[in-house]
Amino acid sequence: MPSTPLPWHIEPAPDPVDPEFEPLLNEPFASAWTADADAGAPERVRSHLIERLAASRAASARMVTARRHQQAGIERAPGVRERTLYTAAGGQVSRPGEPQRVRLIEFDPGSTWQVGDLPNHCEWLVLQGEVHIGDLPLGLRDYHVMPTGSARRTVVTSETGAWLFLREAPIPAEPGDQISTVRDEVAGWPEFAPGIRRRVLWQRDGQAALLYHAQPGASVPQHTHGHDEECLMVQGDLFLDDLLLQQGDYQLAPAGTGHRITQTDTGVVIYAHGDLDLQWVG
Repeated sequence: MPSTPLPWHIEPAPDPVDPEFEPLLNEPFASAWTADADAGAPERVRSHLIERLAASRAASARMVTARRHQQAGIERAPGVRERTLYTAAGGQVSRPGEPQRVRLIEFDPGSTWQVGDLPNHCEWLVLQGEVHIGDLPLGLRDYHVMPTGSARRTVVTSETGAWLFLREAPIPAEPGDQISTVRDEVAGWPEFAPGIRRRVLWQRDGQAALLYHAQPGASVPQHTHGHDEECLMVQGDLFLDDLLLQQGDYQLAPAGTGHRITQTDTGVVIYAHGDLDLQWVG
């Protein structure tokens, strides 16, 4: 199944130091940067950096971050590996928008996964390659949702090899809920903010599943979260506060937390599940 090209180019991650400015880090300029008539300035800078680091660590400790390359792959079938990104703690009241389980499923070419019944609300997103869920073909960035109780005897196959994102959540089915698919090639990218486009995949009671596509240099102002906010990196690099996320990385920010900085230098495609309307600060 062919996939539609992205509306904007996503650039490779920039070098840590631009070669044009690298000579300024060497002598005789390097000594000049440390020269200061105020003898107390270095200590004030050091104290400020320590405070900033402590605040950053405290904020990130409330988040759940899973790096794809750091998650152990569990074999579910020949040629099929599962990497768990998040599992809700048992015996606790769920937060608004909290998922039950979030996984990345990797398929080798020609592999099959007989998933069986999935009792909860399920969202599937193809991150690479092509798959069939039952008889339904899905390609790059295609999204498929199964309301609670509808995912029975699910079988997933891939002739080409694929990455597949699977999110399960305890969302009760409502009258009229149906299995549905959002095709990347026809869904479009409605404008959301300067340099950012957003595709609403699914929504209910103020929470939504979304795809964001941002140009290089785009940013989102400081905001808080009324629901758990999940970000999965589909393509590109993104700074969430002081944390850099790359392709396949995942972060869950619990309801009640916030982000000061959301910015991309490369351009990015992100799957997000959280507030339909972001709660701006200031």
